[in-house]
Amino acid sequence: MRLTFYCNFLNHHQVQVADELYRLLADEFVFVATCPRNANELKGGEDYSSRPYCILAGESDEMRVKAMKLARESDVCLFAACSQDYAVERAKENPDGLAFEIAERWLKHGMLSIGSPTFRRWLKNYYLYYRKSNFYKLCSSGFAASDDKKFGAYKGRHYKWGYFTSVLGKYKELGDDNCCSYATQRLMWCARFIDWKHPEIALECVKQLHSKEYVVHCDMYGDGPLKQKCEVWVKDNCLQDVITFHGNVPNNQVVMAMLDSDVFLFTSDKQEGWGAVANEAMSNKCVVVASDCIGCVPYLIEDGVNGLRFKTMSVDSLTEKVEWILNHPLKLKSMQDEAHRLMLNLWSPTHAAESLLLLIDNLQHGRETSVTKGPCSIA
Repeated sequence: MRLTFYCNFLNHHQVQVADELYRLLADEFVFVATCPRNANELKGGEDYSSRPYCILAGESDEMRVKAMKLARESDVCLFAACSQDYAVERAKENPDGLAFEIAERWLKHGMLSIGSPTFRRWLKNYYLYYRKSNFYKLCSSGFAASDDKKFGAYKGRHYKWGYFTSVLGKYKELGDDNCCSYATQRLMWCARFIDWKHPEIALECVKQLHSKEYVVHCDMYGDGPLKQKCEVWVKDNCLQDVITFHGNVPNNQVVMAMLDSDVFLFTSDKQEGWGAVANEAMSNKCVVVASDCIGCVPYLIEDGVNGLRFKTMSVDSLTEKVEWILNHPLKLKSMQDEAHRLMLNLWSPTHAAESLLLLIDNLQHGRETSVTKGPCSIA
């Protein structure tokens, strides 16, 4: 079976599951990078385009022609970011060929999003081409299916998907009675310092915890236009000993910080389409306390079981959740284990690739998906 995966870049959001598909399918798997490589867009800073299964259609007319041929002739195609031209070619020239669109939610700005040229192009293509073809939707957001349904798109054809990061079998081992008994309880925040990531909510939460005499320290990683403003705020509130700014650091250092932290503050609003940092934190047994409108949250976080959800944009709600978990150390240990178990057993790149091939086999034989949980289950 020839499977071709189209996306803008082969970055760290895609490479893990792509590697697994290559392991399972060998030379029958191809990844098409549709855009020219750009250091600013290769999130994580590493270029994976030397993988033997990757072709750079965005950098060569010859490779673009080859990619178009694959769109017509492959047994199965996956179309993610910046692949509309290839998806239309597939739908027009091989409408019976199995294909999946992979996307986050459309309505990140509510109904204002319908004014976006990208959305309008997608909607036009859906009704002209995809709707009449053998197309399905892999939802990289817990809100993607409900958004699509507002426009009558992909009825009965939505399946769960996402972004997939590496998961090791074992991470830090903490004694059942010692969890969260350190002199200082470690909080962590990691993102770009931009408006919709809301670093100010994390800062205000730490301020409230400190005022209630919790002995906490928050490490903040990342850079961006709001960082200097946040640093000034910390100084003005005399919290320099409680909050540390680390700037941009390599991803392996972020992972090590997660291993050493108790709680991850995930404060983005609904513009966070997925939020792969949650995968990484959960994989490293750092309990995620996340805004309830982040794309990955409905799929990954079961409130009170493997993490906590707070009401988006509410400092009080976030502080209440963090207080609760700091006051229940045994529950924190349980959540750490449950989070790691979920990532290892359901949301790992290996399981996602295997589930995708199972879903493909089901659909090719006229069956509904036999996957009941996690990636490729019904959304």
